[in-house]
Amino acid sequence: MEQDIDALYYNAIDLLKTMIQTPSFSREEDNLANYIETYMKNMGFEPKRKGNNLWIQNKNFDSSNPTILLNSHIDTVKPVSAWTKDHFDSVVEDDVLFGLGSNDAGASVVSLLHAFFILTNKVQNYNLIFLASCEEEVSGKGGVESIIPELPAIEFGIVGEPTGMHPAVAEKGLMVIDCTSYGKSGHAARNEGDNAIYKALKDIEWFRDYRFANESDLLGPVKMTVTMINSGTQHNVVPDKCDFVVDVRSNELYSNEELFKLIDEHTTSEIKPRSFRLNSSNIAIENPFVQRAIMIGKEPYGSPTLSDQALMPFPTVKIGPGDSARSHTADEYILLSEIREAIELYVKLLDGLRL
Repeated sequence: MEQDIDALYYNAIDLLKTMIQTPSFSREEDNLANYIETYMKNMGFEPKRKGNNLWIQNKNFDSSNPTILLNSHIDTVKPVSAWTKDHFDSVVEDDVLFGLGSNDAGASVVSLLHAFFILTNKVQNYNLIFLASCEEEVSGKGGVESIIPELPAIEFGIVGEPTGMHPAVAEKGLMVIDCTSYGKSGHAARNEGDNAIYKALKDIEWFRDYRFANESDLLGPVKMTVTMINSGTQHNVVPDKCDFVVDVRSNELYSNEELFKLIDEHTTSEIKPRSFRLNSSNIAIENPFVQRAIMIGKEPYGSPTLSDQALMPFPTVKIGPGDSARSHTADEYILLSEIREAIELYVKLLDGLRL
């Protein structure tokens, strides 16, 4: 197996370099999906494809066995302006590989894929599916959510995201709320009108100060942040409308619908959720995969960041190489040694696993 990992590690690095060099912004992943599809075929598998999502399964698939899903995403955010290197250049300096999407989540894609090749080269007590999905960075409906109905029943899933190969056993959800406060226009020089901004301020202060009763041991409290505001037409007109946006990060103790009802009871602005679909997720610490990770010294934790876990209706663990703090930043990078470690650990944690 050591020889397998050696050979596939170098293949994984080469694949990641190509991924970095191939722009794959969310909903623009076509060229990279084409390349990965060819790569899978060259490795002896027949991928299925829907949009820019690709998946392969073990060759002796047995529907009487449970199925494990390995998933990570091929899309990236757009680069921030502070990059000092060419974000598509896949520059290597000693153990460091720089490039857009190297950490989030290219390293997870290539590590899970090559672990899949090793694991499916021997008989397991489960089926294994590897899914490279798209549109994760925008929580798009054309990504993993559209593929779940196409797959066999999944017993357990691993979502590849940068966690330092520690298992994230819970993850905060996301709900974005569009809020509107209404007033009455008037001339700013006279005592007339009803200023919509002043009315909105009461609700904005509530969002800043309110604390929900239920706090999670893993994820802490629900977090609400007003992130955008827009009002007024010109300096001398009292605004009759004020729009603002609230980012709500839920813990596993509330559904997004429950939070919305509570928010609606406490605010006077008109509020509209963009979606309820991105709920918090969690998995029992007793899960066999989690227990294996604990046995080798990995620490379970709750993740504040959102992933495609929120769209998976089965137990999942988020675990992958890299550091979440590097994601969406200038000069994003992954350590080559982190990819080698990830392949080894995925194989160690999954080989012979019984669900």
